[in-house]
Amino acid sequence: MDDRSPAMGLVHLLRAVTVEFDLLGAEFAARNGLHPTDVRALIHLLDAARAGTRATPGWLGGQLRLNSAGTTALVDRLERLGLVRRSRDTTDRRRVLLEVEEKATALGWAFFGPVIGEVVTVAEGFDQGELETVRRFLASVREATARVRSA
Repeated sequence: MDDRSPAMGLVHLLRAVTVEFDLLGAEFAARNGLHPTDVRALIHLLDAARAGTRATPGWLGGQLRLNSAGTTALVDRLERLGLVRRSRDTTDRRRVLLEVEEKATALGWAFFGPVIGEVVTVAEGFDQGELETVRRFLASVREATARVRSA
């Protein structure tokens, strides 16, 4: 592959953005006494809530590729810190659901709010067609990455 092609330029730019977000996540984790996996868990749980997905410990472990013992330790740690709560599923009392506590949301907004605001401002400088192209590109990259990861 030509390292200077427009497509490779996008790969390099996407990698640079990923590194910046990873550095932000690491700083957030360090400031709040969290492990990077804790931060990823909170992100998955917030995304699940936004999508209407009922998150269980098994579901979370699958998202993070953790075994049952690792997932239990992670959820115990997040619960102890007051960031996540366990509750019984009202439709199946045998199932435990995980929910992000308001404390975690507040910590996240306090730290990530400024960068989210900047990204929204940048996005508002694009027209609807451009935003749809960017959305389609990022969704396709995510799908391609997931395919390679699961292969």
